[in-house]
Amino acid sequence: MDQSGIAKSKLVYPSEEKVRSTDTGSSEAFQELLRLSQADPAEFWGRVARKLVWYEPWKKTMTGSLPGFRFFEGGISNPCVNLLDRHIEKGAGNRTALIWEGENGDSNFYTYSMLLAEVNRFANVLRSFGVKKGDCVAIFLPNLAEAVIAVLACFRIGAVYNTIFSGYSEKSLKDRLINFEPKVIVTADATERRGKKIYLKEKVDHVIPDISSIEAVVVVNRLGLDVEMQAGRDYWWHEETKKAGIVCEPERLEANEYGIVFYTSGTTGKPKGVVHSGMAFVVQNYIYAKYHMDHHDDDVLWCSADIGWLTMHIWGIAGTLANGVTTVIYEGAIDYPEKDRFYKIIEKYRVNKLFTAPTALRMLKSMGEKSLEKYDLSCLDVVSLVGEPFDAETWQWTYEVLGKKKICVNNTWGQTETAGSSLAGAAWLTPMKPGSAGRPFLGAAVDVVDQEGKPVPPGSLGNLVIKKPFPMLCRTLWKEPERYLSSYFSQVEGCYYASDLAMIDEDGYVWVTGRSDDAFNVAGHRLSTMEMESAVLEVPGVSEAAVIGIPDEIKGEVPVCFVRLSDGMEDSDELRGAIKACIVEQIGKIAEPKAILFTDTLPKTVSGKIMRRLLKEIVVKGAAVGDMTGLEDPATVERIEKLVAEQGLKK
Repeated sequence: MDQSGIAKSKLVYPSEEKVRSTDTGSSEAFQELLRLSQADPAEFWGRVARKLVWYEPWKKTMTGSLPGFRFFEGGISNPCVNLLDRHIEKGAGNRTALIWEGENGDSNFYTYSMLLAEVNRFANVLRSFGVKKGDCVAIFLPNLAEAVIAVLACFRIGAVYNTIFSGYSEKSLKDRLINFEPKVIVTADATERRGKKIYLKEKVDHVIPDISSIEAVVVVNRLGLDVEMQAGRDYWWHEETKKAGIVCEPERLEANEYGIVFYTSGTTGKPKGVVHSGMAFVVQNYIYAKYHMDHHDDDVLWCSADIGWLTMHIWGIAGTLANGVTTVIYEGAIDYPEKDRFYKIIEKYRVNKLFTAPTALRMLKSMGEKSLEKYDLSCLDVVSLVGEPFDAETWQWTYEVLGKKKICVNNTWGQTETAGSSLAGAAWLTPMKPGSAGRPFLGAAVDVVDQEGKPVPPGSLGNLVIKKPFPMLCRTLWKEPERYLSSYFSQVEGCYYASDLAMIDEDGYVWVTGRSDDAFNVAGHRLSTMEMESAVLEVPGVSEAAVIGIPDEIKGEVPVCFVRLSDGMEDSDELRGAIKACIVEQIGKIAEPKAILFTDTLPKTVSGKIMRRLLKEIVVKGAAVGDMTGLEDPATVERIEKLVAEQGLKK
């Protein structure tokens, strides 16, 4: 891997004043905590868990090893109690817990006491339908307050929940429901996305005949539509909760009992149901969010992810509520109805802690500085992100332009399977390094190894692995234990295999360059997507870039670049030449792309990840043929297929 971009990235140290204001008060104290967590993880996780509420203590903090492990074995607690009741009992009941805003401007506020009352109401509704500990509840909702309430209600009664992205097609919805087999599904009449109605109840009605497990459908009356309601099966949220009491005794749960099933794309096209323990999820997110975000009682955090992705549950629900802070939930698109909606939300609610995706920040950067000049964003303190490699150019823009050099930019790495960012920095306590994903975090043993499992030298590209378990690492795949073993533990003995390529630099910072199937070989030289995309993004006028490798008879593979330009920029041969020149200068002639295609769109998941696999299928096979269930806008595929055909690249 070429080192030019990484060599230019220098450590950025936080001010001593900000360091002193953190929970530990000094970088040295945090480093000591980090050393303890990695040298004696059982002692560390025990200390963390004891800060939360338990009905009965655990017998042993850690048992087993990868892939079979348990944490806090025999300990009895409840996730919801630790997210809500614990703060109310300490006198914080009138603190704002949740701020909700709809795409149309509607808004609502909930204190911790108000939120607990609504959670208890819905928990009692679920129990009235016969839902008990271990039963499955599916949540097919957009970013509504009711979606958060439903999640917390499931935690309270010990139901296993799965949230499903509200933009999924009927087929994607049905596939997940068939596998998950929920007893109850929670949905809405409809939602709005970019001003267009998405009819959720209608989708549910179409797939229910194939889902024999469903006994009740609870419908949130979001847009006041007159939808078909089947007597004895369909129930309005507002009618049922109005009849329910505001007191609900929480279920006592053993720490390792399943709480969450989250589906993620599989290489075969069949989604994988990743299983997490509910209580372990809360324990680890409590401490990770505290240090990733430098949480304090008066924080207002906005996680811009959709509740259909685990990112929202990690940062917008568990991480915030476990630390007793305020979380902002926004229903719509972050650039609608005007492109500056993102800035408006930050200014309106005085958001000081922001969790978002690299794609969102690249979008803001492409809008130019004039778009943010009319907003007072001085409230921003920490900006953390996850989702895909974060180029150094956008990092610098985030730090210097968005944050006026007064914020901490904390890039992290995590997966649905890890349920949190095991590579990261501690806000204001770890020096920042533009472009990197930080260092192994609290209690995480992460390494970069070759195909035999041996650590590679600093500066060498290898496979990212996790060597020791931590509480919220996935426990299995729903109904597919053998697939769990083959997907994550068959490649490197004794390690969780992340299927990501990475390297460790001379400062011990980890650079995650993309999925292992995103890398490609050009005449024997292994190149990564991040390496090339970072070079392209340094060219003025470039907003986003996606690089793929396509077959070549002579070189094996050659790069093709898809480039989206900033607002007001037009494609030109001159710009195409500048992109090629930057790639050659930074990486070498070997990396010169076969083609550069300017596009106004790229296929992305709602969480902002560019689906490079689909781009490769379009160029190599002539059409996207793989799993597209996570795609935000299927129309992007048609537009890119047309572009590729016009450029003469279609095979």
